[in-house]
This record gives sequence, structure tokens and C-alpha cells, in this order.
Amino acid sequence: MESKGRCRVVKSRVLLMVGIVSMVGAIVSGLRAQTPPSRSFEVASVKQNKSGERFMQMGGPPGRFTATNVPLQQLIQLAYQIQPFQIVGGPNWIASDRFDIVAKAAGDVPPPTPGVAGPMQLMMRTLMADRFKLTLHNEQREMPIYALVLAKADGKLGPQLKPSTTDCAALMGAAARRGGPPPPPSFNEPMQCGMRVFPGALSAGGFPLSQLTQFLSSAVQRIVVDRTGLTGNFDLNMTWTPDQMPQGRGDPPPGAPPLPAIDPNGPSIFTAVQEQLGLKLESTKAPVDVLVIDRAEHPTED
Repeated sequence: MESKGRCRVVKSRVLLMVGIVSMVGAIVSGLRAQTPPSRSFEVASVKQNKSGERFMQMGGPPGRFTATNVPLQQLIQLAYQIQPFQIVGGPNWIASDRFDIVAKAAGDVPPPTPGVAGPMQLMMRTLMADRFKLTLHNEQREMPIYALVLAKADGKLGPQLKPSTTDCAALMGAAARRGGPPPPPSFNEPMQCGMRVFPGALSAGGFPLSQLTQFLSSAVQRIVVDRTGLTGNFDLNMTWTPDQMPQGRGDPPPGAPPLPAIDPNGPSIFTAVQEQLGLKLESTKAPVDVLVIDRAEHPTED
């Protein structure tokens, strides 16, 4: 197991809205898909956000995509389902300058799904190519990774990881018939479907472990691959202490409750994965796909 001193969580995580990870990213499958020319938004507005706020948000109802105060780097992460360390090259502003995007598809399109290069991700790729003049190519490089494995020989899971009994597809279908998803639960309530991330806290419900590896890849700044052999969907709640306490946590909008407090004496994320989930991160090496940015320009605002 890696100790707290050896692993540095590079930066604090921003509040991720229900059903959106982040920005969160995926492993490498999204890198291989190319954008069909027909995959584009019907209308889209792109403007630079100069508010100086830390809060970021991405999401939207079916057929729409909204990004508020989001850098191009995180748009690339979501569109190509990758992690920041899989993005190579490009100007410095892709990680610092923020943008607001409002885009509408021609019909109802499912929202972005972590780990899947679906229609919304493909339309985002076209949008970035058109408006940011983004061009890139794939390369593969040998990198350290982590394998997510069972911590116990008997396969017993930890107290905070349980098979889910929730039919999220049925709940989402019912919500769509009602005109939209229900509001997210409060910070101290468990997630029923989807994933919610705060600095030092993760709550998720009705999700496959492939989505957990995506989050862990971002948190430990290495690709994490699932080698547990576990199938199906799970519910989990996990808390840990970041190795570097965040200096600004991505405060929620005015009127929203404060983010949960971080226990300065809590476990590292490696210890939390093992003790709370019954899983373990083992260090190894493997070829990793990366995206090399050849060109990116500030968009013309509309």
C-alpha cells in the first residue's frame, strides 16, 4: 500500500454535480473514438468567464450541455474520457482560462456518461474543434499505473462498499417522464444513483466499479484499472484526508450549504480504499494512451 508521504493529491477536487463525474475522466477507451462529422450541436454559445470564481459545473438535461466557469482542459477530459496527466502539450491557458458554454442538440440526447464515448461527448469534440480550433493526436507511453484488486483472499468487501439494489435506469426513466431529474440529496445523505465528490469525500450509488477507477485515476494521478473481477453496480461512501489540504475547495454557489469538513487526522486515500471498501491499489506499469494537443486557440465569442 502506498503511504500518505509517497502520494500527493495534486489539487483539490471541485464539487461534481449528480450524475457527472468530473470531469472528471475515464481510462483510455475514449481516446480511440474519432468524431463523426455529423455529430454536432444544433446551436452553441461559447464565452470566456472572467469572474474569478472557483466553482465549476458541467451538466444539463437531455439534449443540452452547459458548462459554467470550466477550463478547456476539463472539457477535453470529459469529451475524451481521460485524466489531466493524459493530456500532453498545448498552451498554458487551456488549464487556467475559464469558459461558459450553452449548447443544444437537435433532439433529446442522453447526458455524458463516464467511461462511454456517447453522442454528447462526440458533439463536444466537434464543438471544441470548431470553436477552439482544437486538433490533437494519439500516442502511447509506458507509465506507472495502479491495479484495483480485492484486499482480502476471501473476497469480502469493506463496510462502505455494497452491491446496489437500486434500479437506476427505472428511476431515471420515471424522472424523465416527470420532466427532469429530482434535486440532488443534501451533503449528509447517501447518493441513490450517480456519484458526488468533495475534497476528501466520495458518495456514489448504483454505479459500476469502472466509474470508481475513473475517480481514483484523477485522485492519485495515475491510471487505475479494475482487476477485482467484481461485476454489477455498487453503493459506496468513502472519506479520507488529502495529502495536501486544499486552499480553496471550489465553494458552492450562494445559498447552497457549506461543503463537508475534512478530518485532518483521517486516513490516506490508499488506506481508505482498503479499510472502507475492502479493495487495494497495487502499483505496476503499463502502456497508457495520451492525447497530444497540436493546436488550440481562444474561441471567438458569440
